[in-house]
Amino acid sequence: MTTPHDRIALITGAGSGIGRACAVRLLQDGWRVVFAGRRADALQAAIASAGDPWGDIAERALAVPTDMTRPDAVAALFDAVRTRFGRLDLLFNNAGIGAPPLPLEELSLEQWRAVVDTNLTGVFLCIQHAFRIMKAQRPMGGRIVNNGSISAYAPRPNSAPYTATKHAVSGLTRSAALDGRKYDIAVGQIDIGNAATEMTERMAQGVPQADGSLKVEDRMDVRHVADSLLHMANLPLTANVLFMNVMATKMPFVGRG
Repeated sequence: MTTPHDRIALITGAGSGIGRACAVRLLQDGWRVVFAGRRADALQAAIASAGDPWGDIAERALAVPTDMTRPDAVAALFDAVRTRFGRLDLLFNNAGIGAPPLPLEELSLEQWRAVVDTNLTGVFLCIQHAFRIMKAQRPMGGRIVNNGSISAYAPRPNSAPYTATKHAVSGLTRSAALDGRKYDIAVGQIDIGNAATEMTERMAQGVPQADGSLKVEDRMDVRHVADSLLHMANLPLTANVLFMNVMATKMPFVGRG
């Protein structure tokens, strides 16, 4: 059985899907975990789904409802982490949204900004706050992992806002990895393809391809994503996975389009 420890993790978008699976996996591995997301009820349900292996779940898990598009809410989230646990060892920037699958020329500015504010500006703000905590704490340092997505490499049809932000996240990962070196902050990215969550259920009925056709796409168990993040999280700060690609083996990525 895993031995509980005092390392602190913060997961955004932890109320469902990949974020929930990763946050629960970290809890079960002995981490203390802050679950952040828009809905308090979903966060509490996620914590409950982890069970209570050591009889102290109320001490090891904290739910903080957070709107990632609001700088004041993001600041309050990190204040809550500092107040409750005193330090931060891992940040998983997972929260993200997409715009409606419309032709690029039909997207509104509001739809574009909603995606940018969540997927890019929200990630930047979280990295900024994490740097401030990780620089000041003793021992100094920590790890940040960004959810980049397969779309950080190759777009799906009618996905300009999402694809643009995910490409930008890759640049942010590289810059933060460089800037974090002197503070023992390791920054990496996990690029996930077709994990089986509520968001990808439509793939079982068929999704648009680059040639205009609809095709069913293979999906993988989301637990493999959680295990991949756990591997990155448990590395010593002297080692870093800068980019990891974990995906359903038969999904259309290599040779997509």
